[in-house]
Amino acid sequence: MSGTGRPQPSCRTYPVLSPLPAVGGNEGVGEVLEVGHRVTTLKPGDWVIPANAGLGTWRTQGVFPEEMLLKVPSDIPVLCAATLSVNPCTAFRLLADFESLVPGDSVIQNAANSGVGQAVIQIAKASGIKTINVVRDRPDLPKLMERLMTLGADHIITEEMLRKPEMKDIFKSIPKPRLALNCVGGKSTTEMLRHLQPKGTMVTYGGMAKQPVMVPVSAFIFRDVRLRGFWMTQWRKDHAQDQESVAAMMDALCQLIRRGQLTAPACTEVPLQDYRAALEASMKPFVSSKQILLL
Repeated sequence: MSGTGRPQPSCRTYPVLSPLPAVGGNEGVGEVLEVGHRVTTLKPGDWVIPANAGLGTWRTQGVFPEEMLLKVPSDIPVLCAATLSVNPCTAFRLLADFESLVPGDSVIQNAANSGVGQAVIQIAKASGIKTINVVRDRPDLPKLMERLMTLGADHIITEEMLRKPEMKDIFKSIPKPRLALNCVGGKSTTEMLRHLQPKGTMVTYGGMAKQPVMVPVSAFIFRDVRLRGFWMTQWRKDHAQDQESVAAMMDALCQLIRRGQLTAPACTEVPLQDYRAALEASMKPFVSSKQILLL
């Protein structure tokens, strides 16, 4: 297996532990070089990505059962293929599975500059859904805002703005969100929740601040908000026998990519021998770029 891989970010801890010795890397794309005589779904030359977490993509070659790989079209950009299996899939499911959103609806999300956040902006834009995107204040904020606007973001605000009266101005042109996507936790989540519609849903899929989600009792009693959680790895386990759902999701994402409506997140390409630099860069604050290992 050859292709690209990516270090895991240090900001989250997931209960996936491969038995040691293990190969790192949770995402990537490779080209099939040879197949066994019983293989029916793949052939030499096909592009493949991991079907599940923990495959180990930091390698130049590997031998895998065919059910551990998903075929992807080779007519999409290689960086899109290499980053397809986790963030875009997570964004797709977050937008599809928790609220029945229609064009004109709005979604609010924090960590909007993350890989998932960038995919949410683009998928929502393609579906006519407005996005309110929360980011941390930072030295290069204007540059970040320009990049997210280019992706299709409708509104970009800082965490501090969530608490200001000016938020009312946003809702003069778009409805309050029915869906909130939380990847941070702590105060950011509590403040974001205040802007959710009654009976709206907040889905937590990460905890970058490593702080608990604090919800006022009034949000439950008077607005009947719903709190849910999501983990792409668990979704794949739950749908292991439902390949139609997996295929439909991958096809929808690849169609968006072909139409130019979904691009790879901001990436930094790093030769495998410089993996230490990639790891160090992935742990720095305010880094919105995925570190892509070239094998």
